[in-house]
Amino acid sequence: ILLCLSFSSRFNWSELIPLRLWGRTLGLQTENSQFLLEGMPFRIFGGSMHYFRVPREYWEDRMLKMKACGLNTLTTYVPWNLHEQERGKFDFSRNLDLEAFLSLAAKNGLWVILRPGPYICSEWDLGGLPSWLLQDPEMQLRTTYKGFTEAVDAYFDHLMPIVVPLQASTIRYPLCPQYKKGGPIIAVQVENEYGSYAKDPNYMTYVKMALLNRGIVELLMTSDNKNGLSFGLVEGALATVNFQKLEPGILKYLDTVQRDQPKMVMEYWTGWFDNWGGPHYVFDADEMVNTVASILKLGASINLYMFHGGTNFGFMNGALEADEYKSDVTSYDYDAVLTEAGDYTSKFFKLRQLFSMIIGQPLPLPPMIESKASYGAILLHQYISLWDVLPSLLQPIKSESPINMENLHLNDSSGQSYGYVLYETVIFGGGHLHSRDHVRDRAQVFVNTMYVGELDYNTVELSLPEGQGFRQLRLLVENRGRVNYGLALNEQRKGLIGDVFLNKTPLRNFKIYSLEMKAGFMKSLQHIAGWSAVPDYFVGPAFFRGRLWIEHQPQDTFLKLQASLGWEKGVVFVNGQNLGRYWKIGPQETLYLPGPWLWKGSNEIVIFEERTAGRIIQSVDIPYLGRTQYVD
Repeated sequence: ILLCLSFSSRFNWSELIPLRLWGRTLGLQTENSQFLLEGMPFRIFGGSMHYFRVPREYWEDRMLKMKACGLNTLTTYVPWNLHEQERGKFDFSRNLDLEAFLSLAAKNGLWVILRPGPYICSEWDLGGLPSWLLQDPEMQLRTTYKGFTEAVDAYFDHLMPIVVPLQASTIRYPLCPQYKKGGPIIAVQVENEYGSYAKDPNYMTYVKMALLNRGIVELLMTSDNKNGLSFGLVEGALATVNFQKLEPGILKYLDTVQRDQPKMVMEYWTGWFDNWGGPHYVFDADEMVNTVASILKLGASINLYMFHGGTNFGFMNGALEADEYKSDVTSYDYDAVLTEAGDYTSKFFKLRQLFSMIIGQPLPLPPMIESKASYGAILLHQYISLWDVLPSLLQPIKSESPINMENLHLNDSSGQSYGYVLYETVIFGGGHLHSRDHVRDRAQVFVNTMYVGELDYNTVELSLPEGQGFRQLRLLVENRGRVNYGLALNEQRKGLIGDVFLNKTPLRNFKIYSLEMKAGFMKSLQHIAGWSAVPDYFVGPAFFRGRLWIEHQPQDTFLKLQASLGWEKGVVFVNGQNLGRYWKIGPQETLYLPGPWLWKGSNEIVIFEERTAGRIIQSVDIPYLGRTQYVD
């Protein structure tokens, strides 16, 4: 490790923390290729942590660990698709309480770089954009298309009044009485990696002005990889760069797009994310710390992406679509500095040693880690078939032709965003079923209740068995996660996005059932009649339920649904909280269950299993994220 590197100066920032600079006036500035904070030279030692991926009860613990590592700045994205899940209905409460999160950062001595989008990438469904935008067949995301900018304006009108009072500067906006003490936000990012999209030369200026016109006065930044850097610039914003490998000259390349400005790596990738069916990626700790040391030796500021990754709870994971579609796993462990559950890694202690040398003063002691529990085997004692749930809980939408998920008339006309959709029609006889590649993303096909096969991107046709009389053809379609990066964002509608053909004739007269599995549906499921004892063997789709009894104060644990015990693919809910997806193809084999989501006493576990189910799941105290492969 390059701990012998000599740095030109030590940085004593003990007075440069938010709560000690009440009454400050200047905020973060740039001058002669360096940052100034309140007129004093300043280096950003940042780390990314997303409030929406971490239980609120653990926010402060993760922030204290940031401080103990030697960081002075927290960066976070803001996910539009969580804050406005239905058009015109905004939620900044509970785990989405952005104001509380930012105020907690200030309390714990961390500055904030805010990345409000509207697009955030982040391996998050549709890059954080709400799916209801795709109801418009002409929608052009991330452009100055009127339908998009009107939606962004309405969102920013609600977001910015929360953000503006928490900015650091006072002199730039002296008439606002809330600024008397200043806030932790020292910089705001304009969009995100737009140079890799770059479909509209006027768009970045639009986003910049949307921020400025609503009271943003802090230093503006952009963020791009090297190839997109020159295409993602906007006048008045500091360009920053994203990478994992320190290529020769990459920081000097910043000088070719902006002269005499401080250099910053906005995303130094400390690890990488995983896709279903692939390996669990890891990035060598020594190589990572050596690269961080080299970046700092070159005089640059840095933000560690991720410091703490957390979890893609629920159905919020994103996906990639390069040569083929690949959806991201539930865990966002990222092989980051802290684990998915917030535990220390070797990266933490190596970075702490490096930063303490540079800062030249003692760092806070690392907080104690939360112990994990192994609650043992949990019996799933009851089940109910999806087919038995349909008539009791779900009212179908009738349509002559298939309707994609986003355009279903649901949720106050905002459509369905996530989960599953069941398309049901009547057929006479069997034959050749062809999807014409209109399935997004994966459909299980049933004749009556008999499983026939699957349709997806690779399998577009099936043979349906012949039979007597009229029969029900059912397609249970899963949205596995919308692509979050690249040029295909406008094509992320889910469900059946066009006709499906039987013997070259398009199917018609559908009953369409929405299976978004929101809290209200899961609560109703508790009280439905028809639950019965789990048989020795059962083929889904079905819901299974059991109880976890906890005698003492609940602790974090990990749920393991082993393929060897029968589990194949589905979703897990604990006390109504959607933990996310499991799938026997891996790599991820355990789901993180935070202690604050458990209760002392009885805890209800409900599993939606698509195919074959076991009767037992395991609660273990160690996660298993799969076979590892080092990032090249």
